[in-house]
Amino acid sequence: MTIAYACVLLMGLLPYVAAGIAKKGFAEYDNSMPRQWLAQQTGFRARANAAQANLFESLPLFFAAVIIATIQKAPQTTVDLLAVGFVLARIAYLFCYIANWPTTRSIVWLCGIACVVAIFFQI
Repeated sequence: MTIAYACVLLMGLLPYVAAGIAKKGFAEYDNSMPRQWLAQQTGFRARANAAQANLFESLPLFFAAVIIATIQKAPQTTVDLLAVGFVLARIAYLFCYIANWPTTRSIVWLCGIACVVAIFFQI
């Protein structure tokens, strides 16, 4: 498994980390209606849930970039480094979202998307 493929796996799991944070402590958590319960949350729970949605939204472009780069035999070391950069940016993004640092969150989001675009430029 390449480092980039490991990053694909890690990114596939990261939204679930955000979901766990949103449900942290499970205080009055309603597992029969989890989306409705999450929609009523505020503070860090609401931000973690929003981060979860955004993390899921970022997956298709990243997955496509890594897969297409691999198929096209792009330089593996470069793809691996950019994939790691994307993962680190998305982890920082999650942290910034939960901490309620919107400007920093936007900056790290931009860093992450730049890594994905850069992967495409390796093709």
